[in-house]
Amino acid sequence: MKIAITGCGIGGLAIANLLADTDHEITLYDQFDTPAPVGSGLVIQPVGLRVLEKMGAAEDALAYGAAGYQMLGHESHTGRKVLDVSYGPNGGNSFGLGIHRASLFEALLNASQRKGVSITTASRVTGTTLLNRKHTLDLTGKTAGPFDLVIDASGAKSPLSPMTAKPLPYGAIWGTVDWPETTSLSYSRLQQRYRRASNMIGILPIGTLPNDNSPKAALFWSMPRNDFTLWENTPIDEWRKGAIGLWSELAPFVEQIQSHSQMTHARYSHGTLRKPYSQGLVHIGDAAHRASPQLGQGANMALLDAYALAHCLKHYALEQALAEYHKSRKRHVKIYQAMSWMFTPMYQSDSRILPILRDWLLAPSSTVPPAPKILTSLVKGTMVSPHRGIDI
Repeated sequence: MKIAITGCGIGGLAIANLLADTDHEITLYDQFDTPAPVGSGLVIQPVGLRVLEKMGAAEDALAYGAAGYQMLGHESHTGRKVLDVSYGPNGGNSFGLGIHRASLFEALLNASQRKGVSITTASRVTGTTLLNRKHTLDLTGKTAGPFDLVIDASGAKSPLSPMTAKPLPYGAIWGTVDWPETTSLSYSRLQQRYRRASNMIGILPIGTLPNDNSPKAALFWSMPRNDFTLWENTPIDEWRKGAIGLWSELAPFVEQIQSHSQMTHARYSHGTLRKPYSQGLVHIGDAAHRASPQLGQGANMALLDAYALAHCLKHYALEQALAEYHKSRKRHVKIYQAMSWMFTPMYQSDSRILPILRDWLLAPSSTVPPAPKILTSLVKGTMVSPHRGIDI
């Protein structure tokens, strides 16, 4: 088949890579003059790492990233521990990989180029036209195709996805900083501090960047999505003072932020396509399902979608392949979307009651077996099988 992939992000590069060794003719379209990542740090969970291994991108990703063995969160005023999830012993084989998007992008791009994936740049996809069971891509000022299949990996702003997602009331600002030599914080933990659910600051070790071998961290600060403009118009000194007041140990990280431009806004939404495919068109990643990043599953979901879709396209005729892709991912996506919807307001909301339940009911009960094992499997992405009927 002739297959077009729209979007040169995590999902787009992954599916292009996984299909590169087939007889299909693959072309990846991206709006940038030079493909480039957008955003700051993220966590690749063990299931996502297995997909990277399948496509030959894990070695580069592991060389860039930082292995994280624990997620730890405390209430800022009382010091009470309200989040403690362990992947396993430090130095073991089970961990979440903290990594900058630029580094993950580099690992995926290198793996794709080794397989000869064709990337057409400066091509912004605005829609498709279906004629005689084939799609023509509508690009800015031109068209491309026809294609037997279009794979939409265009992300949350996809012009091809029919999803109507619900905006979440809270978002965040993210920045990349150097890991200070003076800090006592562990480079093997994602750590957070909360004040109720309305204030959250966190630090995620993310390893190194391409062409920069100094250890980095992703600094993030939660805020209502409607407060971004107010934050931009407030002196940066005031924000730094408030952030350090919430967590004094983060001072050497926060003090590196000297201007608003060093932080990137992230607005979140929640939604899932009930049927992520139609005639000759299929959606993966954020074009198919979106949620808060609280469970750290966004990038992993895109990788898992890509793996499932590639598997199905290799083993079934087109129409059945798209239906089998949906069937294989439906249960995993549904459960993780529900978990995200349930847990996010406990960490990002204006509620006064939910943080009390989090701190005094859920946090203590999470230490009683089998709760720790369940929480670990939830974070790893293995609470339910990522792919129904597909081994990985």
